[in-house]
Amino acid sequence: MAATYLAQLASTEVPVGSLLLVPLGSCEQHGPHLPLDTDLRIACWLSDQLAQTRPEIVIAPPITITASGEHQGFAGTLSIGAKVLEAVLIELVRSALPAPGVGPFTAVLFVNGHGGNIAAVQAAVSQLRLESRSVTVWNPQVAGGDSHAGRTETSMLMYIDPECVRTDFLEAGSTSRWRDIAPQVMEQGIGAVAPNGVLGDPRAASAAEGAAICAELLQDLRQFVADWRELSAS
Repeated sequence: MAATYLAQLASTEVPVGSLLLVPLGSCEQHGPHLPLDTDLRIACWLSDQLAQTRPEIVIAPPITITASGEHQGFAGTLSIGAKVLEAVLIELVRSALPAPGVGPFTAVLFVNGHGGNIAAVQAAVSQLRLESRSVTVWNPQVAGGDSHAGRTETSMLMYIDPECVRTDFLEAGSTSRWRDIAPQVMEQGIGAVAPNGVLGDPRAASAAEGAAICAELLQDLRQFVADWRELSAS
């Protein structure tokens, strides 16, 4: 079954009672070897795969420029900041869910591909739930994975879209633990700890590892949605 994309439908074709899925990406540097839309590609791939098995899902146009302030200073990075992102998400959901029983959508799911969005999305979800709107967010977690443009993300893109990986430019960045460098990154940006913009070492990345990571994340996403829908229906 093919996924259903909102932008491809006429207004009269939007299915009533559907779940609106909004992929969240970013436009930020991912080292010298991965494209600026790496997070977006991952979020969109997972969203598409999920929607192929859940016919009630309609995929919204993704949000492509989000909160990437820690990547400022690297060419191509675009950011609207956490506060603006939070406001955008709140207004988007208010538009999709104006009132119970009004409009075609019953709930909104954010599939987030960028760790820098987490605080803004969680704040938006909290506000929207206070307004009695059915909304949630799923954030990917890879056990033992590195933080940014390292082995984890490089392996995933080698599986999802191998032609976008510049394999001639694979190089290690900072391999320090995130908990040890997070304060400096948040204050001074990733460039302060990794001049090449990489947190991790992508040189051992592989499509096989990417396939395993993607399968694990997709299973987690499917279970998350199934549990949420069951809880919402009870």
